[in-house]
Amino acid sequence: AEAAAYSFFPLTFVVPSEYRMFVEEFKRSGGTWIMKPIGRCQGQGIFLFNKLSQISDWRRDHTWKPEDETAAETYLAQRYVDMPYLIGGKKFDLRIYALVTTYNPLRVYLYRSGFARFTSSRFSMRKEDITNTYVHLTNVAIQKHAPGVDRNKGMKWPIRSLRLYLNTRHGLEATNACFNAIQHVILHALLAVQPAMIQDKHCFELYGYDILIDSQLKPWLLEVNASPSLTASDKADWTLKFGMLNDMLDIVDLEGKREPGKYPTRQGGFDLIWDNSPISQFDKPTSIPTMLGCYNYRDQNQVRRSLAEVLREDAEGVQDVKYARAKGEQPQSSGQQPAAVPTTN
Repeated sequence: AEAAAYSFFPLTFVVPSEYRMFVEEFKRSGGTWIMKPIGRCQGQGIFLFNKLSQISDWRRDHTWKPEDETAAETYLAQRYVDMPYLIGGKKFDLRIYALVTTYNPLRVYLYRSGFARFTSSRFSMRKEDITNTYVHLTNVAIQKHAPGVDRNKGMKWPIRSLRLYLNTRHGLEATNACFNAIQHVILHALLAVQPAMIQDKHCFELYGYDILIDSQLKPWLLEVNASPSLTASDKADWTLKFGMLNDMLDIVDLEGKREPGKYPTRQGGFDLIWDNSPISQFDKPTSIPTMLGCYNYRDQNQVRRSLAEVLREDAEGVQDVKYARAKGEQPQSSGQQPAAVPTTN
């Protein structure tokens, strides 16, 4: 039963140290696998393969030698999840943030907001598409170079919008079960490493979880990033990350304003989900309710800011029209019409 609670990540081998075990498994079950270098980021060095001959170049390039396994760069060989949930025919994964303020006792905060990262091309498992990174990898650093991609719009979707979308497609119960399972993945991943972590009361850690949802609404843990990227790709991304960091520093309380031993159950967009035990239980004894993807007051601030920008742009457009008419000129069109243009009698 305990092992079943950790069946949320694909079969994975560390190579070259576990290369022989990987080959045995590959020959037994075959399928499509993905190789990921553990020391790189932003999708660098990742590739898919479905034949052992396709990694012969990798072995040669990384000077792999059976008698000297430390000479090669360490990779993860992971079974590829080839039945992902698709929206608009495109694959996506989720970036979710969790804050750990202490490992002994384990105290975990989960941020309500996050985002889904989409590919620019429709998903395909055809042999000719296996090397197409624009089909299989969701990393923004890769997708921004795809043909026809508008960098100003990006390839992200707020996780709250995703939860609403799943609600409309699959119903409230199935969606809640999926998001509860995502929180289950995050907590059990932390519980698994808790005994090995060195406790320091002066330290905290913000983790970025990469989660993939398959066609059966089951979440899979792909990666846990100890140093998640905080670079903003667009204005909405900047707003999310700025607000998250602001809330994180309030929880950490570097200024010592909070009463010692007192920890907020909610701070901004962060919810306390584990404090040496579950904070709250659901109606089912094996599941924990989650606020992931639910209302975050910072989302409302972002809506207000966006509305204010629209109104300001409309006002500027109206002033341009007035100025042009005053000079007897034809107003220049910028491709966007103001919301309301005053008329003269």
